[in-house]
Amino acid sequence: MKLKIQNKFTEILPADSITENYVRQVAGASFSYVTPEKPSNPKVIHVAEEVLELIGLEPKDATSTDFLATFSGTTVYPETKPFAMAYAGHQFGNWAGQLGDGRAINLFEIEHNNQSWMLQLKGAGKTPYSRRGDGFAVLRSSIREHLCSEAMFHLGVPTTRSLCLLTTGDSVLRDVLYNGNAAYEPGAIVCRVAPSFIRFGNFELLAARNDFENLQLLTDFTIQNYFPEITLEGKAKYLAFFKAVSQKTLDMVIHWQRVGFVHGVMNTDNMSVHGITIDYGPYGWQDDYNPDWTPNTTDSENRRYRFGQQADVALWNLMQLANALYPLIDEAEPLEAILNAFSPQYQKKYNQMMLDKIGIQEENEATIALVKALEENLVLEETDMTIFFRNLAEVDKNDTEIMAFDRIKTAFYALEEITERNESTWLFWFTQYLTQLKAATASDEERKQKMNAVNPKYVLRNYMAQLAIEAAEKEDYSLISELYEVLKNPYDEQPEAEKWFAKRPDWARTKVGCSMLSCSS
Repeated sequence: MKLKIQNKFTEILPADSITENYVRQVAGASFSYVTPEKPSNPKVIHVAEEVLELIGLEPKDATSTDFLATFSGTTVYPETKPFAMAYAGHQFGNWAGQLGDGRAINLFEIEHNNQSWMLQLKGAGKTPYSRRGDGFAVLRSSIREHLCSEAMFHLGVPTTRSLCLLTTGDSVLRDVLYNGNAAYEPGAIVCRVAPSFIRFGNFELLAARNDFENLQLLTDFTIQNYFPEITLEGKAKYLAFFKAVSQKTLDMVIHWQRVGFVHGVMNTDNMSVHGITIDYGPYGWQDDYNPDWTPNTTDSENRRYRFGQQADVALWNLMQLANALYPLIDEAEPLEAILNAFSPQYQKKYNQMMLDKIGIQEENEATIALVKALEENLVLEETDMTIFFRNLAEVDKNDTEIMAFDRIKTAFYALEEITERNESTWLFWFTQYLTQLKAATASDEERKQKMNAVNPKYVLRNYMAQLAIEAAEKEDYSLISELYEVLKNPYDEQPEAEKWFAKRPDWARTKVGCSMLSCSS
């Protein structure tokens, strides 16, 4: 197993002067060197072969002893020094101070095909930033992260990738519901892959400490290595960087809304400057369309990170990044201009995304009103978001409104409970929808193809992940492989996978791991 190693981050940015691995406040540094803890009996249980190829390895490498040793943290790859990043953040809207990689250890950076990647182990032991944690991860959360990272990529959502999933052979104590009932669970490790894991919180930490020298060093490093299109100098360079991050963040959230994904814990330390989805914790997909739904038990009261508020939270987080970058710019007005442009730009892109989902090409007052009416209708009854939009493509422009309504009825969780009034509301919407379809020049087949390219048939619903977890806890990893293969082609029909194009089963409605999840992993 041979990798082309780079060490840009650790060569250019300042290291923690203390080399001992104990929990502490780390000052004047962007990272601390730390060695992963050796697991007792590591085993590779799944490898994403596409990611293997992405970093320059072959399938045979995944079965080598070097692969197992490196990506379990058993040995350190030659000419590398693993490290944990220092960063801060706002958690649930409150300043949390220093956070950092509490259970993530960056192994190294590599280059392949003129692309740079950072490889990071999640669950490989304590770091100086572990606070009260043990630095480990459990199998259930690791399965969810591994499958979701790859599922999101194939959905076309900007995301970190996952190279492999391993069990450690060690038990980890976790209190899943934070109710005092801690229990031992099997430990696991995921190897994450991304251009870098630099977050909003990296800049927040340095700004909060008035460490402006290192703030500028980090920002210059980030621009030079990851935003090479920015060729300006001085304040203009930093404004261009903030504008680029804002745009990437906006696009990422549009994709989340398009596929019905809820991140669940949009703290500023979980926001990437690359505009990619990171830190898959208590995430979830919309089963029934509900703008107020959050999958995170910690967020169940205030629902700060609910589906319908993700764009607003992204803007709030960008405000915190703007505050962190302000010392490099020393002017509020240009930063405010970028922030003020976010919501109008988001609404415009959101409208176009929703029109794409319903197969309408022209954006005007009538079609936007149609979208708004649809959003209101979807919450009248418990309606499966994925199934509704996928089946909507089956509507024929020559249908009657009753025929069109019949085509989407399988998306309702309790069809027999639909009131006459709500059915009438739906039929009125379909009357307007069919009018728009008849006015369009595209054929039904052309429209269907375009709709099916943005409305996935298969997403990683929580109950699907939970089934894979329960099987894996019995050392049956076949469902992980099955779901991985299905989710590689989420927009295809896949007749052999039709069982996964189904509403959430009744047993999953309130089951732990299916309805809501905690951050405990």
